[in-house]
Amino acid sequence: MRKVPVTSLARAQRSLADPSVRHPLWPPLTAGCPVTSTGEVAYPLEVDYDYDAVPADLFARPAAHGLERWAPLLPPLAAPGLGEGNTPLVALADGVWVKDESRNPTWSHKDRLNRVAVSAAVASGARGIVVSSSGNHGAAAAAYAARAGLPCVVFTSPQAPPAVASHLRAYGATVLAVPYASVRPLMRRIVGELGYQSVSSVTDSAHTGHPFGPEGYKTIAYEIALALGRAPAAVHVPVGYGELLFGVAKGFQELARLGVTSAVPRMYGVEPAAAGALTEALRTGRPAARVPVGPTAAYAIDCEVNSYRGVLAVRATGGAARTVTEDQFASAREELARQGIWCEVSSAAGLAGLRAHGPDPAEEDGPVVCVVTSSGYKDVATGRDPVVAADADRETVRALLER
Repeated sequence: MRKVPVTSLARAQRSLADPSVRHPLWPPLTAGCPVTSTGEVAYPLEVDYDYDAVPADLFARPAAHGLERWAPLLPPLAAPGLGEGNTPLVALADGVWVKDESRNPTWSHKDRLNRVAVSAAVASGARGIVVSSSGNHGAAAAAYAARAGLPCVVFTSPQAPPAVASHLRAYGATVLAVPYASVRPLMRRIVGELGYQSVSSVTDSAHTGHPFGPEGYKTIAYEIALALGRAPAAVHVPVGYGELLFGVAKGFQELARLGVTSAVPRMYGVEPAAAGALTEALRTGRPAARVPVGPTAAYAIDCEVNSYRGVLAVRATGGAARTVTEDQFASAREELARQGIWCEVSSAAGLAGLRAHGPDPAEEDGPVVCVVTSSGYKDVATGRDPVVAADADRETVRALLER
């Protein structure tokens, strides 16, 4: 095993189904907990830390670019970074705050996850990275793998945005578009036969993902709390598999545990009405649900199955899962663009959920944050509307401006 920094206080992996079930920190158990998982549901793991040894001044210093700023509360960062994190918190006109994750190096929140997950691959001696992604996750994995000197294989959809393949290949990734049903079997073969490490889920019964990855999302909570000087009353997050929702919730739980904040915000996971697996799981009281997926512009979060992580985040914080329509997505995205934030349709889910369902009356005494996850450059429709030629005479231009 390659030598890694000693500043991490990570101690073990533990099952999210039963936190008393613990496993050594290495190797990362990317197929879920082998003890608590069943034939029906694969349960993911999280990383546990020596919280008593957290430096007293860790949250006394300002946030900074690069997740090494938070190294004690992350797994060992054995791979070099790209200056991820420290994204802006932007106030909207009515006092709602937007955490704009499109300002990360590959223009999405997935950079935080991949700094941590690729580090795990480096530290455990993996020969490469494999990932299944329609856009953001693949781009981030390819970038951080390139930075670490590891080959990367990305399975993507034939319906992915036109620029995705170019983005991935720019980092040297091998890009493969195969039928959806073949993706996970092929990923498992690459892991088992070639020694690659998966940074996305290889399980069929619910989503497990990489146990270290969501730890990177905790840093969003740290940055929000430092920027506001307190925990917000609520945080609204786009939800696909729920890793972001879980990670942000865990970050706020750690802040409260360490006495940095006095409360944990309610976490709201927002999904397209065309899917809604987390909403269904919570409605039926199951750890995971599988739902049919209809057409939606929010392609990045149109997941047919949820992760148990999202269920835990909602239950632990007293929040909820919410669904929004295509019109509500479009309205929220337009509102953000009018404020100078151009985001992917899926990224507008948090604000769409807040606008459609309204804040909880109990949250009127504190700020509300919506997380925007990625840039408008990532959308399927981006670049497909041609510029309409117009006569450049003075009267034509004036008429256009006076409309």
